[in-house]
Amino acid sequence: MNFKRRILVSAMALAMAGALPSLAAAADTIAIITPSHDNPFFKAEADGAAAKAKELGYETMVLVHDDDANKQSQLFDSAIAAKVKAIVLDNAGADASVAAVQKAKDAGIPSFLIDREITASGVAVSQIVSNNYQGAQLGAEEFVKLLGEKGEYAELLGKESDTNAGIRSQGYHDVIDQYPDMKMVAQQTANWSQTEAYTVMESMLQANPGIKGVISGNDTMAMGAWAALEAAGRTDVIVVGFDGSNDVRDSIAKGGIKATVLQPAYSQAQMAVEQADKFLKTGSTGLEEKQLMDCILINADNASKLETFALN
Repeated sequence: MNFKRRILVSAMALAMAGALPSLAAAADTIAIITPSHDNPFFKAEADGAAAKAKELGYETMVLVHDDDANKQSQLFDSAIAAKVKAIVLDNAGADASVAAVQKAKDAGIPSFLIDREITASGVAVSQIVSNNYQGAQLGAEEFVKLLGEKGEYAELLGKESDTNAGIRSQGYHDVIDQYPDMKMVAQQTANWSQTEAYTVMESMLQANPGIKGVISGNDTMAMGAWAALEAAGRTDVIVVGFDGSNDVRDSIAKGGIKATVLQPAYSQAQMAVEQADKFLKTGSTGLEEKQLMDCILINADNASKLETFALN
């Protein structure tokens, strides 16, 4: 097997979604690397980026790192070997991803980050992220309102290695902690996982039967928590999520989960591709590296207008 063939086979083995272009077409290719598409938020990112890249005349290499920094590093190696023109990345850890992005930069391949920041500046060209603190405050204000400013509640935290988890939790507490009759009786990570959130919620309910509300770091965990609450006959508990997924939209319409916070995954990914295209053609995006996009509260009033992480 010759060298080029080995590279192609290796890259194809690592790809979890999408079609891998031939090495001959790599000069016009943008790599799109995200967490697992099992989470609809990350699938929306990949779909949005791929659609915009195609519109602008690029091929795409769509890859999934499963929140594994080592796998992410291997995917970067494959993208670099295929000589892609740019990388759009939702990373596998704020600290752990710096080396991979630097590796691509050293190879002359610019990276455009979405959703999650890394802990270094000047390595990626763009870091386009939702204003997680602003969004968390919106969600917390709605949560407090729905609970009538009092009651025992639990918090589901995201993955500790993801800076968004900490930022959202801080935004929640900077609002909720202003209300002395709001009492947090349980707080635990469910690592952004629906299955894990179900199990965690079961344990929280057993230890704290007086829980009146659950505020979650993302919609996937909120869905897991709601399933556990339904199974326990506790549909009286107020649940608020974060992301703006179609699953939570549908739950809101049925009177289940009460609210979420929309972060525009699809349009954010498209912005990253647009900036990559401009950078490749002009040498600059014309924008600051770090860019914040405001979030929008989603509840029964506007949930019907939500589709694939965009408000229509």
